[in-house]
Amino acid sequence: MSGTLKIGWSTKEFSTTEPTSMHGQFHVRISEGILDPLTVTALVLDSGDEQVAWISCDVEHIADITSKLIREKIKKLAPEVDADRVVMNATHTHCTTDINTTGMARYEVDFPVDSSIKLMIPEKAQDEFAEAAAQAVAEAWKTRKEGGVAWGYGYAVVSYSRKTWYFDDLSKRPGQGGKIGMAVNGHASMYGNTNDPQFSHYEAGADHFVNLMYTFDKDGKLTGAIVNVPCPSQDSESISKLTADYWNDVRLRLKEKYGDIHILPQCAPAGDLSPHILHYKAAQVRRFQLKYGTRPEAYRDEYMRKDIAERICAAFDEVLDWAKKDIRTSVKLQNCLKKIGLERRQGTQAEYDNEKIAYDSMMKEDFQKSGTPMEKFHHDSILAARRNRSSNFMRRFELAQRGEPFMTALHVIAIDDIAFVTSPFELYMDFMHRIQARSPFMQTFNVQLADNDWEPDSGYLATQRGVDGGGYSSSRYCNAVSPDGGQQLVEETLATLNELKA
Repeated sequence: MSGTLKIGWSTKEFSTTEPTSMHGQFHVRISEGILDPLTVTALVLDSGDEQVAWISCDVEHIADITSKLIREKIKKLAPEVDADRVVMNATHTHCTTDINTTGMARYEVDFPVDSSIKLMIPEKAQDEFAEAAAQAVAEAWKTRKEGGVAWGYGYAVVSYSRKTWYFDDLSKRPGQGGKIGMAVNGHASMYGNTNDPQFSHYEAGADHFVNLMYTFDKDGKLTGAIVNVPCPSQDSESISKLTADYWNDVRLRLKEKYGDIHILPQCAPAGDLSPHILHYKAAQVRRFQLKYGTRPEAYRDEYMRKDIAERICAAFDEVLDWAKKDIRTSVKLQNCLKKIGLERRQGTQAEYDNEKIAYDSMMKEDFQKSGTPMEKFHHDSILAARRNRSSNFMRRFELAQRGEPFMTALHVIAIDDIAFVTSPFELYMDFMHRIQARSPFMQTFNVQLADNDWEPDSGYLATQRGVDGGGYSSSRYCNAVSPDGGQQLVEETLATLNELKA
């Protein structure tokens, strides 16, 4: 049934000046202050008959232990909210606090840390983040007011394929086959060199759609928007300051034009995409020099972020201009949560046997004894990360051998003619297109890196084409679920969409 719509928003910051471990690379970094705020944004829709709450967070991913903690806090702060069906997603910035306490390598658990290095306790970072998220949902619920929604799509070039293919097999080249616990290259490589006589093509294209849902108060004034872009927020992915990456630039630019509105970013499937140009680098440098000038104080990737923000905001403006002609203050709202099982990726017995030998060898390697405390920290976190990734592959192999499916949450939300669907993976773009092409809804927002309370290790979900090529993101270290399991996700999602549409 349709009812009068009530809408609530809230945005909370969880940045910290206290040094914290940062994940997203093969080594653990330590934060050195704040470049721009890390935020968690909540949006609540209440039709009277049904409710839905979204949370978008400037984090790398949301582990099962963290999503469960957030739900516990929501139940205490806002018992009227159906906490079990709150939809959470990460923007996938690599420059955020360790909110999961389960990074690629855990300091003082997986590797030693010199007493001179002071770091925030991971459990403290996790609790502060979870509290901010729960407070945002509670505030959004308690401040909800009558209003309306409108939607549409536009275009913005934000992402590019990040896997390069070669005529030859990279594993046959000296030193380019990958490294135990890190990557396994074949004919493809993540961020490979394009200025190579053997370079053939990019593994995938890109998706330039920007899906948008706007919210308005009862007088028709814009109050916020969901902005769904198939690209992780990873321009400034390797710096040592906390940052929301290009989403901070988007927020600032939109608030400058529209006032104090809320922006809820969603990262659409982009497991094989990134904001980095690989074969036009010199032209890009010239573009930025002529467009923005050169300033010695500019931080790394500042101009790339500004450039992306301009394109996203142009799409935002263009779509808003015509979408606001159809503001709906009464909608049919449906919120469905399912637990589904997917086929795990099967390794070979030879891979497992070789991995066991390699793992045992790594366990015999000593942590670094010489050098500065930070040099030892860097070296030891890499070794610990490689050990963990090797161990995780063997654990997943054993689960697959026993035939245990990968259990995951599937959120499907329908609002009149549009729908939102989620997955916890860094999902390859093709899976999104398969869902959108067959969806019974006019417009389908796909959201990756969403919450999953049932499994600790989602990782990438690669296509068969990706697995065949090899490289980081589609190697045995990266995939908990097989390409066939990815198609199962597609079919389960479409079945649920058809149920809601009917």
